[in-house]
Amino acid sequence: MKIDELKPAEGSRKKVKRIGRGPGSGHGKTSCKGHKGQKARSGGTKGPGFEGGQMPLQRRLPKRGFSNEPFRKEFAITNLKVLSNIADADIVTPELLLERGILKDVKNGLKILGDGELSRPLTVKAHAFSASAIQKINASGGKAEVI
Repeated sequence: MKIDELKPAEGSRKKVKRIGRGPGSGHGKTSCKGHKGQKARSGGTKGPGFEGGQMPLQRRLPKRGFSNEPFRKEFAITNLKVLSNIADADIVTPELLLERGILKDVKNGLKILGDGELSRPLTVKAHAFSASAIQKINASGGKAEVI
């Protein structure tokens, strides 16, 4: 097979319907729109949700809920099992985790979660801690400091 012999698979290419190009095409005169009426006009149909002048469903139903989007705090999270793998540091900070490539971005702060165990005492400085993380850090003889 040569590159000039390549062609698309059978049935994958379809001829474009050229409308309004004379009666011989089968799509002439009214251009497949039938005779008169709203759908035959320029600018055609009403938009989605239009119910013939009746109040649309999306406007009849009440608004619900609340979005705290502008004030939401999104933390970068990490677990104790990740911190236990850091061998040569006694003080763990967000800067250290960024430097080591454990975190890609601190976002609005760092939160330490309690999955895993600590085998040695560590001083962990972060913006937030889960209750189980504080308990496990203190149990191992370390300190959990909120920045």
